Amino acid sequence: MQTAIVNAKIYIEPGHFESALLVQDGAIAAVGSDAEIRRLAHRDARVLDARRNLVLPGMNDSHQHLFNIGQRLSTLDLSGARSIGDVIEMGRRFVAEHPEAQQGVYAAGWNQDYFTDEKRLLQRSDLDQISQSIPLYFVRICGHIAAANTAALRKAGITGQTPQPEGGRFGLAPDGQPDGIFNEHALDMIADVIPPVTEQTWKAWVRRAMQYAVSVGLTSVQSNDAQQGDGMLAVRVMQQLHDEGSMPLRYRHQISFSSQREFSDFLRSGVREKTQGDRLAFGPLKLFKDGSLGARTALLRSDYRDDPGNRGVEALSQEEALALCETAQRSGMQVVTHVIGDGAVEQMLEIYEKVLAGGKNTLRHGLVHCQITDAQQLRRIGSMGILTLVQPVFIHYDSHIAESRVGRELTSTSYAFRTLLELGSPVSFGTDAPVEDCNPFPCLAAAVTRTDPQGFPEGGFVPGQNLSVEQAVDCYTAGSAYAEGKENTKGRLKPGYMADLIVLDRDIFTLPSRDIGDARVLLTMTGGQIVFERESLG
Repeated sequence: MQTAIVNAKIYIEPGHFESALLVQDGAIAAVGSDAEIRRLAHRDARVLDARRNLVLPGMNDSHQHLFNIGQRLSTLDLSGARSIGDVIEMGRRFVAEHPEAQQGVYAAGWNQDYFTDEKRLLQRSDLDQISQSIPLYFVRICGHIAAANTAALRKAGITGQTPQPEGGRFGLAPDGQPDGIFNEHALDMIADVIPPVTEQTWKAWVRRAMQYAVSVGLTSVQSNDAQQGDGMLAVRVMQQLHDEGSMPLRYRHQISFSSQREFSDFLRSGVREKTQGDRLAFGPLKLFKDGSLGARTALLRSDYRDDPGNRGVEALSQEEALALCETAQRSGMQVVTHVIGDGAVEQMLEIYEKVLAGGKNTLRHGLVHCQITDAQQLRRIGSMGILTLVQPVFIHYDSHIAESRVGRELTSTSYAFRTLLELGSPVSFGTDAPVEDCNPFPCLAAAVTRTDPQGFPEGGFVPGQNLSVEQAVDCYTAGSAYAEGKENTKGRLKPGYMADLIVLDRDIFTLPSRDIGDARVLLTMTGGQIVFERESLG
């Protein structure tokens, strides 16, 4: 079956547009003028009239958490809370309206920097105002810090005498008892107080997440859902969905381990080789070296300017990280590592240098987020060819806090996406959803304007790092394809490439850059199949 798209503005590569293309057997067969494509199309080919709208390659989110997107869409979402009082009210309403909440409530999305009453972390006493009998576990938007109530602490058996874990910490109140605040690996101590979700529920949540993703223009996601200790839940669920033929997008696993023994066992199991298909693949080992800037757990080389004595959290020791990377290198497995603070960036560059031993980065090891950097680190990243999997949409929030956290000088060389490209780092874009919405267009707008949706800061955050619209689109498509080794088959609308594409309701190459974030998807196609259609094009 052939499909022709005509009367369009089709982005091929910078400076090159065509008006029509032909899809056959899930791939792009030809691009050219309307007349050329109509001449090549079979008599029974389906013809879609794009009505002069823009056609782009499908967006490819190079780092997100699809399962958590589904969970956020299906549970208590606190992202709209603008005060501690809002959180308490939303929690009380959720408990009252959901009988199953008596077993425990998981919620996520709050951000203390958006609170208008007190700009502080949620703690036990706040959640106790919702319930002192139902365990409550409320995770900050970044996923690196959470608050728990007294009932949750009691169920987990955590007291003032409980030893602190490695790679994380739970807070203590002046009376020596837990204050309910947990960060990094300390989260593992409290997360199990909420009853586990069934595999069937996870499948339903993931289906919902995938449908939302294709509705905003994603045809591929590289997603960190599988992790040590979950019994390969995400691997099983995604394989089932693939085998059922119910995946509207392409999915690549990023799998997390912090234990050398468990990672070695995983490699010997052969799961990587068994988990594959037309829309399913196994990708890199995903490591976590530090936390988040908003939670002040990102690892810095100097104290936080607004929290003297605190340099963040080293979530994974150098010894453990090096051992995991060496094992991955020997096994031919890519590694991508969460690094936000300049301390974490420095440590991982040291490890990658040891692992590469002066050779080329053929496995395409990378740095996820790579936010706080100095000029020397940027040069090292470029010279080593280390990939950077970044999230320009973080500028919306971080532009308001970065300078107060790390100072003006270090901020001036951070979030340096243009410099990274110019120095030779293969840059790809994503959203870290559900930390931010997985809609790629606000993210593209942030890369181009370097401001939040309200235009802050005037002149852009770290001026001079703005990308052109073409560069930003390429980072989200061809750049993300490179991050997964698919640059010759995905990310462009050229003959032989996968027919993964989207039709937009406006031309983001010509409209004011501040309006790019408002673009809406009219149609999404994966492998030549229409997986989302806002309105019929024929």
